[in-house]
Amino acid sequence: MPKLITLLIDNRKVSVPAGTLIVDAAKKIGNDIPVFCYHPKMEPVGMCRMCLVEIGRPAIDRGTGQPLLNPDGTPKVQFGPKLETACTTPVSEGMQVVTASVKVKAARNEMLEFLLTSHPLDCPVCDKGGECPLQNLTLGFGPGVSRFRFDEKMHLGKHVLLGELILLDRERCIQCGRCVRFQHELVDDPVINFSQRGRSLQIITNSEPGFDSIFSGNTTDICPVGALTTADFHFGARPWELNAAASLCSHCPVGCNIVYNVRREARSGGKTVIKRVMPRQNEQVNEIWMCDKGRFAYHYAESSERLTQPLVRKNGELKPATWDEALTLVEAWLREAGDERITLVGGRLPNEDLFNLLQLGGKPRLYTHMAGGDLVTQFGLPPGSNLGDLGKGSAILVVASDLYQEAPVWWLRIKQATRRGAALIVANPRPTRLDKFASHTLRYAYGDETSTVRSLLFANGAPEELKAAAQAIAAAENLVVFYGSDGLGLVGSAALALACAELLTPELLGVTKTAQHPNNGLVAVWPHANTQGAWELGLRPSFDLADELRQARVVLVAAADPSGDDPRLAEALDAAGFVIVQELFLTETAKRADVVLPVQANTEREGTYISGERRLQRFYPTVPPQAPGPRPDFEIASLIGARLGLKLEGRAPALILLQMAENLPAFAGMTYQKLAEAGEQWPLIGRHDLYFGGTMYDNYQGLGATLPLLPVSSLPAAPVQPALAVPSGGLLAVPVTRLYDQGTTLAPSSPLLKQRLEGNLVWINPATAARLGLTQGDDARLELGGAIHAVQVHLEAAVPLDVVLLPRPMCMEPLGIESHAIHSVKR
Repeated sequence: MPKLITLLIDNRKVSVPAGTLIVDAAKKIGNDIPVFCYHPKMEPVGMCRMCLVEIGRPAIDRGTGQPLLNPDGTPKVQFGPKLETACTTPVSEGMQVVTASVKVKAARNEMLEFLLTSHPLDCPVCDKGGECPLQNLTLGFGPGVSRFRFDEKMHLGKHVLLGELILLDRERCIQCGRCVRFQHELVDDPVINFSQRGRSLQIITNSEPGFDSIFSGNTTDICPVGALTTADFHFGARPWELNAAASLCSHCPVGCNIVYNVRREARSGGKTVIKRVMPRQNEQVNEIWMCDKGRFAYHYAESSERLTQPLVRKNGELKPATWDEALTLVEAWLREAGDERITLVGGRLPNEDLFNLLQLGGKPRLYTHMAGGDLVTQFGLPPGSNLGDLGKGSAILVVASDLYQEAPVWWLRIKQATRRGAALIVANPRPTRLDKFASHTLRYAYGDETSTVRSLLFANGAPEELKAAAQAIAAAENLVVFYGSDGLGLVGSAALALACAELLTPELLGVTKTAQHPNNGLVAVWPHANTQGAWELGLRPSFDLADELRQARVVLVAAADPSGDDPRLAEALDAAGFVIVQELFLTETAKRADVVLPVQANTEREGTYISGERRLQRFYPTVPPQAPGPRPDFEIASLIGARLGLKLEGRAPALILLQMAENLPAFAGMTYQKLAEAGEQWPLIGRHDLYFGGTMYDNYQGLGATLPLLPVSSLPAAPVQPALAVPSGGLLAVPVTRLYDQGTTLAPSSPLLKQRLEGNLVWINPATAARLGLTQGDDARLELGGAIHAVQVHLEAAVPLDVVLLPRPMCMEPLGIESHAIHSVKR
């Protein structure tokens, strides 16, 4: 327990941990000292001087070193002649703070008058109007009139594009530095800076493309004025017109808590539409941050390309049909197929949909390129875990994953853990953005992931760096292991997950160490938001999916696009007897289907996801469903089940969760009411106090609950991984995951992100490219798995020799290819 310091703030006693700043201590008793530059997630700088207070400290006898006493025996307190900044001054024992004296009020008045000397008074047209700290503080503490002439105000650029996602109004900027400090200190993307001096000081971008950061949107949240706005919200709505709907980001396994701001508007034909996406505080998940993919990739739900009615294949073509017609056809084929059918589901589906689809029978299969989720159910992070608690005494291993691209907020939280003293070990065949913060960096050749992790258990005689990493892990009180699928497919990731589980539970191998304790566990860096939920429900992938699909009488595909990902799976689906697809869009798989059933987006319904940290979380409806009739997957499964004589819950996801709680031990006691529970979090980020943390939302709608781990008796046998056969002089094609991919919920999304989509880039070492006659930016043809892809070459020295990195889903498994399989074409 940290030492507690007791002080008086406006004659109210408060006890806080040593090192607490006065501004934070005051928050503990509801005293909101005004700030502009200070932010509780960043180091204090004392730039704006808005938090000036009077501070008294116990007077000390210089001779004895003891406190001087008043006649009544109380410590004599001596106030300094000048005001001090509450945001840079830590508390001390016996301190007295006055936050509302005449002297303090005069200082605040003067600081606001100074800030307004050049700030435009255009509140009625400012995007921040209604949620602006400068407005609030001026009304609360500022002067009623200004002594400065209007025509002497500085006039700088307005509507300046820092990048295609963020606009800057330089006139409104008060030079608090929050945005610059966030990009430099918190996310290590120093792509914006101050330029010029004095009254000409302004924010600029120094990257190409502009503001090249995947966390850029957070700067608009913490900006205390209307200087920074997102391009999708600029002049889009007024804050008081918006309603807030709590939800979860559905683009990666982190499970960021978010809020959709919506309104009903005339220009959208009277529809209720999403105007912006904001972070919702959950200090155990995403704190108060989110990445730009989660912030801007919501437009897929509003796309005009969405499916809105069932389609049935007639005379070789998909034609619109009624729900009754489509379901009648589905029923007939399912009855005829009996058990010779497969239900293939993706990790985009909420738990309630997965549970109902499982009840339909047949062979349930999880569509994923990554395995090991069964081990995460036993060795994952248990209840009570929080990445925010990791620091000195903790070790974190990240293997086969580029977290910056795959799960940005995890990357951010692990980076912050290293600042608190955690030992970070990064193991990957190529450098990643996390290497900079690693205590130990391990390099291995693609294919050696499992042996590298196992060598951390028995590192005698190993290379010095590996031995040092093993010692750091052995000495740690806590160990968290993140494993991914960089360069791996199903079999490889299954073997890697097992090796990671062995590292966490060496007592099963005859070595003493604890497991299944808070802040110890295995975390899978899944490709989708609820892949872990599928594993928790008992779904498993097939290691021979193509053969299973070929032999199936009926294949039901939900939230997956195997045909679009792999030509072999497309051929296998074509050979299946009958294909049913439940989907948002007419994907490549849907185009090949016999029946296509339109589904609702997660913004149009409620449900639950399980994050990679095994936290069960609830999301709420945001907008009304699109007309004339997409339905949630759980309801479609219920309708199909009813025709087959099965009683499946199709009215409300909350009732399905109750069934899950009755039938699955890990879900025991879980209800929508429990998931909606929320308590006080620190720092206090409330919308009533906009000038403290920003415009992100406090969390009143639920913090979720971590599932208990399943009991462990023994480890499974290691899967047999076939050797990678690379032709002589050939290349190893390696699949990697990128943030801005071509996924179903990103490609049809906002035009704002089109510049960020990487398309069919492939990455090659310059030496390898020279051998192949390729140069930077070449358009090339790539022959892969029987398909020909048009690609663009990007040279990168970090790529290992004789390796070509390919974005998923272009390549799902590592494979060897002939050197002539990639060659340049004329422009």
